[in-house]
Amino acid sequence: MAKILALDYGQKRTGVAVTDDMQIIASGLKTVETKFLFDFLAEYLIKEVVETVVVGEPKQMNFQASESEVYIQEFIQKFEKKFPKIPLVRVDERFTSKMAFQTMIDSGLTKKQRQNKALVDEISATIILQSYLYNRK
Repeated sequence: MAKILALDYGQKRTGVAVTDDMQIIASGLKTVETKFLFDFLAEYLIKEVVETVVVGEPKQMNFQASESEVYIQEFIQKFEKKFPKIPLVRVDERFTSKMAFQTMIDSGLTKKQRQNKALVDEISATIILQSYLYNRK
């Protein structure tokens, strides 16, 4: 089986998570500066077989798209042109940042460690991927 990659896309940073080859476990991979995201993806997709890419879909509480959706749509259009054979799936990402922060607290990270926004983005991507894995069954 191939892996599934998840992205918590942001204007500055993008959190990245990936499954194991059996698509059972979601793990944080890293956080990439968004301006280098396509470089990272090109290199990663050469080394690893990825079946699907999951991208978080930010929505407001009234289910309307958030302001950041404009930037995500630009990314998606470029992604589909650059990697046309890899399907892209969207997953509602409401509350993932709050869940990621709570996960950091529950894990016993110090206040200084919890201020690491890159770690929050990576954990958010992992939560997005876990949500996708859970809901596709």
